[in-house]
Amino acid sequence: MAALDKVSPVDIDPDGTFKYVLIRVSYREGRDDYRDIVRGYGWAEYHADIYDKAAAEIEKDRILDCECLGGGRITHSSSSKKIHIYGYSMGFGRARHSVSMDLIKAKYPDYEVTWSDEGY
Repeated sequence: MAALDKVSPVDIDPDGTFKYVLIRVSYREGRDDYRDIVRGYGWAEYHADIYDKAAAEIEKDRILDCECLGGGRITHSSSSKKIHIYGYSMGFGRARHSVSMDLIKAKYPDYEVTWSDEGY
């Protein structure tokens, strides 16, 4: 299995409202392949906390590189099967929420997943 295929497209907390980042993962050398991934957690005070943790894990083997494409917030209710993506990151700017939504919908196909550029 190729290194890029081992990176999970979506890892978010199961409930709550929390910050998230959209990250592009690519090979360091010689290949144009990439994968966009979503990471979002309630423990993070800043979007950079999430990016730094994810990038450290993904880049540890020195095969892959990470680039933060922006951030926002996610409200996730597993009991009602709803996820809403919105807002922006002060440090990284606004993620393309439509890309994040497509990735999240693939992981949670039975959920109602929506996005908006409104709010912080």
